[in-house]
Amino acid sequence: MSNIRYDSVSTLVGKVKGLLEGQFRNVSIEGEVTNLSLSSSGHYYLTLSDRNSSLSACLFKMDAMRNPEIKQLKDGDKVQCIGGLGVYAKRGSFQLIIKRITKASTGGDLLAEFEKLKKKLAGEGLFDLEAKSKIPALPKKIAVITALRGAALQDFLNIMKRRTLWTDIVVVPALVQGNGAAASIRKSLFNTIKFSLDNPSNSVDVIVLTRGGGSLEDLWAFNDEALAWDIFNCPIPIISAVGHQVDYSISDFVSDLRCETPSAAAQVLSEGQTQILSKLENLRRHLNSSAKNIIYTRKDRVASLRPEALLARVNKLYQDYKYRLEKCSLAKRDVELIGLHDHWFRLDDNLKRMQMALEKTLRDREHRVSKSIELLNALNPSNVLERGYSYITNGDGNVVASSDDFEKLPVGTELNIQFSDGKNKVSKL
Repeated sequence: MSNIRYDSVSTLVGKVKGLLEGQFRNVSIEGEVTNLSLSSSGHYYLTLSDRNSSLSACLFKMDAMRNPEIKQLKDGDKVQCIGGLGVYAKRGSFQLIIKRITKASTGGDLLAEFEKLKKKLAGEGLFDLEAKSKIPALPKKIAVITALRGAALQDFLNIMKRRTLWTDIVVVPALVQGNGAAASIRKSLFNTIKFSLDNPSNSVDVIVLTRGGGSLEDLWAFNDEALAWDIFNCPIPIISAVGHQVDYSISDFVSDLRCETPSAAAQVLSEGQTQILSKLENLRRHLNSSAKNIIYTRKDRVASLRPEALLARVNKLYQDYKYRLEKCSLAKRDVELIGLHDHWFRLDDNLKRMQMALEKTLRDREHRVSKSIELLNALNPSNVLERGYSYITNGDGNVVASSDDFEKLPVGTELNIQFSDGKNKVSKL
């Protein structure tokens, strides 16, 4: 049990959140609405149910504004939703984050028709990547097919105005919703192609089909089969920027490039000029910096060529050469050249060493004399007499050292007894 590694609740919920949201980022679901409620912040909360299960769901305020049909829904309605699963870590629960919601009674048939047409056109090769044209990096002329008063057009134009300098934009008006919208878009596309072919010197480089988001019914004009074939056969590269991130139409699949929003399409088309502008700005700063460096360098050179500066340089050179000549003069370097300095240093060292050796020898001699004196004092008979001893000498001053020597002396011989404090004479009896 001690080898078990325990994760925190936050860690486990985080792992579940990453797996669940990553795997179910885009799901389509159909169910019955229950517990529908609107919060004070503008978010809708509901439960999607069928006979055996239920799932919590929410429609956030910004997405609710794109789905006005939510206001007509009520408990018991059968709906079709597109969105992704999200985990609310605080409660450890998951729910469906709805991006698109429609009643099943109307949207279901359209969705089935959409999937049927999509499958058919895919089988006929309209979605093949090999058939798609490359979007020009620096388009000079762009044709935008959309509604004149739509917000999508304004978003596109604002970004292009901010990020480009020389792009020519032609707005081709068309109906993008309702009856006759598909025919209107096809007609605008035809006129654009015809204009480009009739004016090769002023031809259109790329066409943008765009409009804002909406329900499946609102975007149905872009799911027209005839329009899909027109896009496929168009000799000019086409970008489809219809709806929002979660919105897909047949024109998105058949176009040469699909952008999530009109703003995204504008960013793609302006990216080349943006990079060039950025490079030009970098070059401008580099040229400005280089020019300043050149000016400062020239100023320094001009300053160095003034008479005062030249005179100062000549004077400095004169002083340098004078110093070098003085160093080369043998008269002032005799001591250095013959090495007297070294000899003087060596003599000083030897003198110090001799003095130190003499002092050491003298100390050794004094120590030896001191030791000898101490030894002589220890052997001096006078020092022994001070401890109460005495000795006898004959008239010749010889010491009578033994009893035999004393017996050999004739009777009447005068002897001297030496004490520590003096002498006394005695005669042998």
